[in-house]
Amino acid sequence: MKPNPLATWHELVRTRNVKGLGALLADEVVFHSPVVHTPQSGKAVTLSYLSAAFHVFFNPSFRYVRELASERDAVLEFQVEIEGIAVNGVDMIRWDDQGRIVEFKVMIRPLKAINLIHQKMAAVLQANQ
Repeated sequence: MKPNPLATWHELVRTRNVKGLGALLADEVVFHSPVVHTPQSGKAVTLSYLSAAFHVFFNPSFRYVRELASERDAVLEFQVEIEGIAVNGVDMIRWDDQGRIVEFKVMIRPLKAINLIHQKMAAVLQANQ
């Protein structure tokens, strides 16, 4: 049976299971942050960013509101409220034939939300160093 990385991702998000991320990421995965202008390459750095995102984004108000998917990629639109700020964004995910994520791109709006996310992610990333 072929792996279903999108179903795995949704289960990790639903259960807030940061520990399951490592198995889902390819070694050569590339992460595109909404606030870092260069792509971040490699499993360790991507795991660091996504683990921080689990702490920053996944409160009870987080939900995916739209999903567009094909055989090897998906775009997931999300909404969440953080400190009274409505955050709207998309996760763009691409995976390989083995069902491991090879690219993860996050886009966020509006500017007020980007600034808040930048601040919160930086704090979590720095605390985890």
